[in-house]
Amino acid sequence: MTDKAVKPVVIEADSISTFQVTVGATGTKFLVEIRDNKRIMGIKCSSCGKVYVPPRSHCPTCCVKMSEWVELSGKGTLTTYTVVRYKEPYQPKEPPIIYGVIQLDGADTGIYGILGEVEPDKVKIGMRFEPVFKDEREGSLLDIDHFRPSS
Repeated sequence: MTDKAVKPVVIEADSISTFQVTVGATGTKFLVEIRDNKRIMGIKCSSCGKVYVPPRSHCPTCCVKMSEWVELSGKGTLTTYTVVRYKEPYQPKEPPIIYGVIQLDGADTGIYGILGEVEPDKVKIGMRFEPVFKDEREGSLLDIDHFRPSS
């Protein structure tokens, strides 16, 4: 062994990766309801009563296993958003794309989605939105094509 410091080798590379993930039984039921029935389902904690969308198997507040499914109307209030004005190969739509978090009526958490049928400079926190489902659905959150303004 020598006393010389070892310099790291750095290689710069651009890459786009495609990979699959599993969402488990709870996530699968959620996505199948969107795909097959155009319904957004939440899951309710039997201990604290909070409704989570997207659902998860255990309540992050109480740590209890959840199993009570609740159908939601899909309508909700915009809590935050951002506008993306540049193109990337992985984006599902052409820019500008408005991504938002909508707290659905009856839920205690928000769902992430693309906002449509509204110009970026017209979007405001507190606006009401409702889902527009794709005609051909595959079992993905992108089966909700976008959320459009509603009353």
